Amino acid sequence: MKVLVAEDEPRLAALLEQSLAEVGWEVDVVTDGRAAYGAALGDAAYDVLLLDWMLPGLEGVTVCRRLREVGVRTPVLMLTARTTVPDRVVGLEAGADDYLLKPFDLDELIARLRALRRRAVGDDDQPLRVGDLVLDPAARRTTRGGVEIELSAREFDILRLLMERTGRLVTRFTILDEVWDGDTDLKSNVIDVHVASLRSKIDRPFGTSTITTLRGAGYRIDPAPAAAPADDPAS
Repeated sequence: MKVLVAEDEPRLAALLEQSLAEVGWEVDVVTDGRAAYGAALGDAAYDVLLLDWMLPGLEGVTVCRRLREVGVRTPVLMLTARTTVPDRVVGLEAGADDYLLKPFDLDELIARLRALRRRAVGDDDQPLRVGDLVLDPAARRTTRGGVEIELSAREFDILRLLMERTGRLVTRFTILDEVWDGDTDLKSNVIDVHVASLRSKIDRPFGTSTITTLRGAGYRIDPAPAAAPADDPAS
């Protein structure tokens, strides 16, 4: 998961960056509202925006409102010290998806960010396509060239994650975080086992190679799968 953190208090910004990185997320930090607005409109494709309400330049709530006005739908979690109901209403009406009062517990923050990501992914149930490989999130159905492929729940979720980010590296940290909710050891070979099984179902019977392993980093699905080499059907 890729997160933009907009926080102008240096110690808190550093703590957030370190804590989110430790659970395997990619984190970019900006310290003012104008930078947050520009970053959210850029090419980074953030999964979630974490905005402090009281940012210099533009307040976080203003950043959120302007992003919604130009069509940016990225989930927003607002950090705020404002505790009154009218303040919370203002934030939600500006387009924030959730808010968290300061001071907050880091575990709760991480859980809320995960929930926002899951909710956003769940809202988009359009079929995903890479070549003749089609994954239908709503029906939990996978086909290749019209042939139905039976996947386990974990295999389906891994494939969905990779297809949602076609052309981009998906780190092992990200797979653990979003498929297992971080509830396994990164040193375990559980991911390798599931990816190998996935390849045996979506690639080998069809003579294709959809998933590329980037050693020491993670996995990637490219937009146009190549034919698998004859001497290495699992590559």
